[in-house]
Amino acid sequence: MHSETSLSADNTAAPLASSSNANHGIVIVGAGLAGWGVIDAIRAKDKDIAITLITSDNGDRYHKPMLTMAISQNKTPADLVRATGADAAATANVTLMTQTRVAHINAAHKQLMLTGCKTGDTTGDNAHTNEQTIGYDSLVLAMGAHPAFPKSLPEEVVWHVNHIERFGQLQAELSQGPQKIAIVGAGMVGTEIAEDLLKAGHEITLIDLNDAPLAQLLPTQATTRIREAIRSQGIQFLGGCKVDTVTPLDNGQYEVSYSPLETQQAADINSADTNNAEANSGKFVVDHVIASTGLLVDAKLPESAGINFDRRSGIVVDEQTLQTSQADVYAIGDCMSIGGVPCRYVAPLRAQAATIADAILGHEHAGYSHKPPMIRLKNKAISVMVTGVPDACANWQSVTETADELVMEQHDSAGQVAATVTVKSPLV
Repeated sequence: MHSETSLSADNTAAPLASSSNANHGIVIVGAGLAGWGVIDAIRAKDKDIAITLITSDNGDRYHKPMLTMAISQNKTPADLVRATGADAAATANVTLMTQTRVAHINAAHKQLMLTGCKTGDTTGDNAHTNEQTIGYDSLVLAMGAHPAFPKSLPEEVVWHVNHIERFGQLQAELSQGPQKIAIVGAGMVGTEIAEDLLKAGHEITLIDLNDAPLAQLLPTQATTRIREAIRSQGIQFLGGCKVDTVTPLDNGQYEVSYSPLETQQAADINSADTNNAEANSGKFVVDHVIASTGLLVDAKLPESAGINFDRRSGIVVDEQTLQTSQADVYAIGDCMSIGGVPCRYVAPLRAQAATIADAILGHEHAGYSHKPPMIRLKNKAISVMVTGVPDACANWQSVTETADELVMEQHDSAGQVAATVTVKSPLV
């Protein structure tokens, strides 16, 4: 079997050699919330059309946003799984291919090259493992995005909480008792994980390039309140700092070396933090380091298919149909973008999945209308709700500003409200 697309005399892609009969129908790559959501939407309209779901894991159904709150609640991966992949596939009448990776997409001939394939019962004598090429009539890319690891955060020594398997491994490590943890990245996920691990009894240092958590989304008035709220809990926050190295020590711990960015605001913030005894030392020792430094979309599949793509924002889709630049290939969830903006929230998935289902099945539909979802920070220390598409550098104006509540609006060039943020102190 060939390992890559062959080219004909005119340099067009020729069909890939196949180790099995062509397997047509709908093929979905990725068994997260987006992939299973498309299956639910299709099955609500058509019980019989052939669907194949390809996933690099077991395909278990779980709600990923719960991972940032699960450790303090003593929830194990088994507690979070709503249905195993095998059970969910049987219920939905889906062919599930687990521990399988798509190596290449030949969009011209509607074929996928797969490696490490397992179909049906993946245990015992019934396991079927091979490499093969399958065909599709419609293809849905729902493969998500993977954590970005800067060079200073080697993947082999730092954790991420972006998948239930990795979450389970981290939880097992943290079950040994209170530990010191550094979290690098104070966006939504990093800030939520910091509070969750603090509630579980661990000592937390949160580090970010910006001067406050969520600083890339929200204006200074809002992020200042968020920073002070998490510090009031006992979380050490190092703002305006970059991690230089993470060095394993002989005792199993890690030395984190950092340096401040050259901004006066960052210097003022860190020097004012009297609880941070190591603010001037540039290094501290922890038991674990967690990276929450953003997501990237793997370029291999979209590039092999000739799909318009940007590694940071994801696969470019048509806003109404969610079809990519290749016919009969759609994208949904963390791996896709609309208007250059990544779509990495759960709330729109149901409408996106319904649009793709109608398009694939040939049903009349009004088209997808993208509306940015309300964003909620899942922290008890402070209530933060955001609507619209916030931009920290835009024109923000205060509507309400008291000790307990801040409401601000972001105005566009025409003076219209493009986003809002409401920050409230928790009720005592």
